[in-house]
Amino acid sequence: MAASDTDAVAITLDDRATLIETISQGEKPKDNWRIGTEHEKFTFYKDSLEPVPYEGDRGIERLLQGMEGLLGWKRVEDKGKIIGLVDPVDGGAISLEPGGQFELSGAPLDNLHQTCREVHNHLAQLREVADPLGIGFLGLGVSPKWHREDVPVMPKSRYGIMMNYMPKVGSLGLDMMFRSCTIQVNLDFSSEADMAKKMRVGVALQPIATALFANSPFLDGHKNGYQSMRAAIWQDTDPDRTGMLPFLFEEGFGYEQYVDYVLDVPMYFITRGGAYHDMTGLTFREYLGGKRKDGMPDTVPTLQDWEDHLTTVFPEVRLKRYIEMRGADGGPWRRICALPALWTGLLYHQPSLDAAWDLVKDWTAEERDALRIGVAKDGLRTKFRDTTVQTIAKEVVTIARKGLAARDRLNGAGFDETQYLAALEETVTLGLSPADQLLMRFNNEWGGNINRVFEDFAY
Repeated sequence: MAASDTDAVAITLDDRATLIETISQGEKPKDNWRIGTEHEKFTFYKDSLEPVPYEGDRGIERLLQGMEGLLGWKRVEDKGKIIGLVDPVDGGAISLEPGGQFELSGAPLDNLHQTCREVHNHLAQLREVADPLGIGFLGLGVSPKWHREDVPVMPKSRYGIMMNYMPKVGSLGLDMMFRSCTIQVNLDFSSEADMAKKMRVGVALQPIATALFANSPFLDGHKNGYQSMRAAIWQDTDPDRTGMLPFLFEEGFGYEQYVDYVLDVPMYFITRGGAYHDMTGLTFREYLGGKRKDGMPDTVPTLQDWEDHLTTVFPEVRLKRYIEMRGADGGPWRRICALPALWTGLLYHQPSLDAAWDLVKDWTAEERDALRIGVAKDGLRTKFRDTTVQTIAKEVVTIARKGLAARDRLNGAGFDETQYLAALEETVTLGLSPADQLLMRFNNEWGGNINRVFEDFAY
C-alpha cells in the first residue's frame, strides 16, 4: 500500500489485524523473492578532506541536483530542499543520512549479478557528477577523522527531532547519526513461519556478519581499539529500539509478537501536511490509546503514522514487508556485493537456511548478546564456547556458498553468484577483517597518517 493511500486511514488499538497486515502483506512466493541492497558512504572534499556541507556551489544540494539531471529521477523535498531522489520505474532511491552520508537504496532485483551491476553503475554515475565538484566518497563503518561537531547537519526535519531525543536515551546516538555508515540487504519471506525462521537465523548470525565486515578501527584520527566502532556505537544508542530481540526465539513467535514490540517502542514523530511533529516520550501504544503531547495537532492516529513508526525501530534485524539485515559496516565496492551474497546464500535456499538454523538453534540469549558485544571489539577473534567467531564464520560462509551454488543464477559469462563471496572467503581463511588490514596499513606504510585512508579506500 502506497504511503498516500494510508494517510487518511484512521486506526485504534482495536486494529491489531490491520497493523499485522502491514507486515504480512510482504509475503511472496519464492519465485518472486528479490534482493534489495542499501549502502551508505561518506562525502568529502578531495582537496581538504573535510565533510561536504549541504549548501554551496560544491555542496550536497548541488550533488543531488546533478544526479537528478543525470538520472531523471523524481526529487524528494523537505521544506523546499531537495533531500533525495526516487526512481519512478524500478523503485530505487538516493537519500541522505544526517551528516551527509550518501545512500543508495537499490531496486528489488532478481539476482546478485544485477545487484553488483547496479552498484557499479551508481558509483560511476556519482563520479560523473561529483568529480567536477571535487567530491569524493569513502566506504567505512565510522568516519575516521572528523569530530562530531565538524559534521554538517542535513536539512531533514526528522533529524532535528532525533538529535534532540538521542542524548536522552544513550551517549552515542549522535555518533550513529552523523559518523556511521552501513551496508544492508532487504530480503523476502513466503509465510509467517518462513519469516520467523529467517528472523531467528538473521539475528543469531548478525554478530558474525559484523565481524566479517568490521571496518571502523579509527575515530577522531586515531585508532579506537575496536574492530567495528560502528557496532559499539549502536550498543549505546537507544536500548528501546535496538538490540537482538530475544522474543524472536520464544515459541509461537510471529507477526503479532513483532507488532507488540513495535507498539511499545517510543515514537519520534508524526507528519501532517508535510510538517513533522515531535512525538518523543509516547509509545505508539499510548498514542493509539488516546494519549497526546502538548502542542501536537488535533488529529487521530493513521495507518501512515504506523508505517512511519515501523521505520524508526533499529534492531539488528528489522521486519517490515521484508527483512532487513543491519549488522555490517560500510566498505569497499566488492564488500557491497558480498553482504547480499552472504545473506541470499543463507536465506534463499531452504537446505542452507536449515543448516544455518541447526548451527545457532541452541545458542542462548546470553550467548547471542555476548557475541554482539564481543565482535565490536575483537571481531573474528571473539571467543565463543570452545571456538572463535572466525571458525563459525568459515562455516557460515560455506553454507552461504552452497546456497548460492544451488540457486544457479548465471551471468552472461556463465558464472554463478558464488563469485561475490570471494572477499569473505579470503577474510575467513586469513583471519583478517577489513579493520585488520586498515590497521596494518596505518601502522606500516601510512606511518600513522590517517589521511591516507581517503586516498587508498575512496570509491
